[in-house]
Amino acid sequence: MDQLQKTFLTKIALNEKTAYALNDDLAAHPEISGAEFRSVKEIIAILKTKEIDVTENVADLPTAFIAHVIKGQKTQPKIGILMEYDALPEIGHACGHCASGSLSLLAALTLKEMATEVNASIDLIGTPNEEATGDKITMAKAGVFDEYAFVIMIHMNSDQTWPACRFLALSEIKATFSGQPAHAAAAPWQGKNALNGAMLACHAIDMARQQMKDGSRIAYILPQGGNASNVIPDKAELIINMRHPNKYDLAQNFAKVIKCLNGAALATETTMTYEKTGADFDDMNLNAPGIAAIDEIMTAINLPHCDEPLGNATGSSDIGNVSYVCPAFHPMIAISDHWFSLHTKEVATIMQTPTKIHPVILAGAKVIGLFILKTLSDQNLMADIQIAFKDSLKK
Repeated sequence: MDQLQKTFLTKIALNEKTAYALNDDLAAHPEISGAEFRSVKEIIAILKTKEIDVTENVADLPTAFIAHVIKGQKTQPKIGILMEYDALPEIGHACGHCASGSLSLLAALTLKEMATEVNASIDLIGTPNEEATGDKITMAKAGVFDEYAFVIMIHMNSDQTWPACRFLALSEIKATFSGQPAHAAAAPWQGKNALNGAMLACHAIDMARQQMKDGSRIAYILPQGGNASNVIPDKAELIINMRHPNKYDLAQNFAKVIKCLNGAALATETTMTYEKTGADFDDMNLNAPGIAAIDEIMTAINLPHCDEPLGNATGSSDIGNVSYVCPAFHPMIAISDHWFSLHTKEVATIMQTPTKIHPVILAGAKVIGLFILKTLSDQNLMADIQIAFKDSLKK
């Protein structure tokens, strides 16, 4: 560990109470995705007391912001610390974004204390709405992340700490089958059964799944399939959720699903249209040199973590889209010594238990700060991160 990293560890205590207070406040006042107005107001107020300039309404999102923590030279690297703060309906901060956001703040404020020694631009980037439509996707499309050498954040996990995390690419559509109504007993031959089209599409998708690559996941529901049993349905809706460990194979699966839909419409003499229900989520574009460095930092600060550095991908997150714009890192940090699912009341309770969550915030902030400083002092590491990223886009 070099002197700059040692300085970071001595200065982190200066802003610990501020970060802990923010977590406790956000945990007590959860705001759902896209409505994090109070949360952002509180965060920006803290930043302004530290004389940090803040750009609000980033990418025309009212609860997105960029705080310019350290303004370096144009020739120096530009690094982003991502910050989340949205909660879930009814169960509050059951995904731990209050703590994740607070540890990002603590890392940023500690680096601010070292502004004259840090040869880089450091931004704290407020990214709302992760739990719903994923506003990092909107921000990525708007070019927000284009100039960053890399971005980093840390998310909560139940009982295991990982230096990186896999995510699944995700795409979801709503397919609408349209037919011709008719009396189901008196003249069924005059009808064109939209429900049959949707059901046949489901069977076709089930059969097509056999020839899809390992890791493919497809789920669907039929939210609409008619209104009366004695009327041939003239409209049926099918919502299809598709996931895969990488976005390229997901695109192939998507094309197969569309063929199933079109074939079902042809066979039942109905028509089919479809639309995306939201933006596509990309998988996490992993960066091996950076992940290895994070692993080393976790070891250096005696933070227990898994020998297997990557958890199995089971969900999706909007940081995946960012990871195809610039290198992005998303370690997971344990908040307990036993397994439980995220998005549960148990997580929300831990977020409101200072003795349990404050040490996690401190440890996570150390990982982010030390990793950033390591990349700035080790030119080979920074170069390797950029090379690995560029190579990943050639696949």
